[in-house]
Amino acid sequence: MNVLVTGAKGFVGKNLVENLKCLRDGKNRTRPKIQIDKIFEYDIASTSEELENYCAHADFVFHLAGVNRPKDPAEFQKGNFGFTSTLLETLKRHQNKAPVMISSSVQATLSGRFGDSEYGRSKLAGEELMFNYGVETGAQVYVYRFPNLVGKWVRPNYNSAVGTFCNNIANDLPVVINDPNVELEMLFIGDLLEELYDCIEDRPHRCEYDGVTPIPKIDGRYCYSPVTHKATLSEIVNLLKVFHDQPQTLIMPTIPEGSFEKKLYSMYLSYLPKDKAVFNLKTSFDSRGSFTELIKTLDHGQVSINISKPGATKGQHWHNSKWEIFWVVAGHGLIQQRKIGTEEILDFEVSGDNIQAVQMLPGYTHNIINLSDTENLVTVMWANEIFDSNRPDTFREEV
Repeated sequence: MNVLVTGAKGFVGKNLVENLKCLRDGKNRTRPKIQIDKIFEYDIASTSEELENYCAHADFVFHLAGVNRPKDPAEFQKGNFGFTSTLLETLKRHQNKAPVMISSSVQATLSGRFGDSEYGRSKLAGEELMFNYGVETGAQVYVYRFPNLVGKWVRPNYNSAVGTFCNNIANDLPVVINDPNVELEMLFIGDLLEELYDCIEDRPHRCEYDGVTPIPKIDGRYCYSPVTHKATLSEIVNLLKVFHDQPQTLIMPTIPEGSFEKKLYSMYLSYLPKDKAVFNLKTSFDSRGSFTELIKTLDHGQVSINISKPGATKGQHWHNSKWEIFWVVAGHGLIQQRKIGTEEILDFEVSGDNIQAVQMLPGYTHNIINLSDTENLVTVMWANEIFDSNRPDTFREEV
C-alpha cells in the first residue's frame, strides 16, 4: 500500500508520517493488516508534479492540509476548499479511486460558539466537496470533525491553548487565562493515530452530529475518534504546574492508564528545554555511604537508592505498619530480619549478579550489610508510604 499524506509537515501530518514509517519498517507490529510500501509526503513546499505522481500511485489518502491561521480570512476558502478541490480533481484525472480521509473540524458544525466561523464554513465546504466526490466516483471517503487536537509537537502560540500552556510552564514563562472556566474537549495524538489506523483498515468509528456532539451510528455520514477528554483551562494549568514542580517535590501525580493526566504529562514533557531534562537529587551522606530519594507517589509510596560502603551495616530498625522491598542491584550483601520479641534471625544473602526482591516485614527489625571489602553495595528500596518526619514509624533496634 502506498499512502499519501497532505499537510505532512503539520502537527498531525508529522506524527502520522513518523508512525506510518514504524508500521512500514516493522517497528510497530500492533497492526499486522496494514502493509505499507511507500509514504508520499506532500506539503506546502511540494510541487504540482509531485502531487500528480502521488495521486497516480496512492492507495490511500490522508488529506490533512489546511489553513487555520491566515492573515486574510479569504485564505480559509483557498486553503480548506480550494486545495481539496485540486487534490480530488488530480485523483480523478488519474482515475484513482483510493479511499480518502479528510481532516475537518467540529467548527464545521456551525453550532453554538462556532455559528459565525469563517473557518468552520470553509471546512464545511471542504466536507461537502468530499461527499460529492465519493458519490461521483464511488471512492470511499472518511470525513472527520476533530475537536482540539493536542499532544507532542503541537506548535505553541499558534492555535492550541494547551500547547501554549505546556510550552510556557515548561519554560517558566507566564500563562494568561482569560476565562478559567472554559472547558475544552481534547483529542490526543496517540488516540487519533489509533483511529486513523482503524480508518486504513476500513473500520472507522462512524457518527452523526447533534450540534457539536458526535452521536455514534454504524452507518453515520461522518467519522470520529471515540476517545477524547474534557477539562477546564484552570484544571489544565493546575495539572501542568504539578508536573512542573515534580523535580522539586519528587511527587509523581496519579496517572492511571488511559487517563487525561497521563496523556497531558507526556505532552508537557515534550516541551522541556534541555536544561530541564535532567535535575539534581538531594543525597544524604555519612560514614556508611549515602541515601537518595528518587521518586514519591501519593498512593504507592516512594523509591530510593541506598549505597553502602565496603563492610558497612545500615538499617537496624523496625516499623509497625510500614513495609519495604529491597533489591540489591550491585555488590554482595546480607539482609537480616528478626521479629521483635524473638531471637530467630532470617538471613538473606543478596547479590547484584542475581537480583532478587526481599520484603522487609512489619514488626521485624532489619539491616543490610555490605559483605565486600572493596565494592559498594547498591540497593534500590521501595517503601509503601512517603517518609513523614513527624510520624516516621521507624524505631531503632539492632537485629
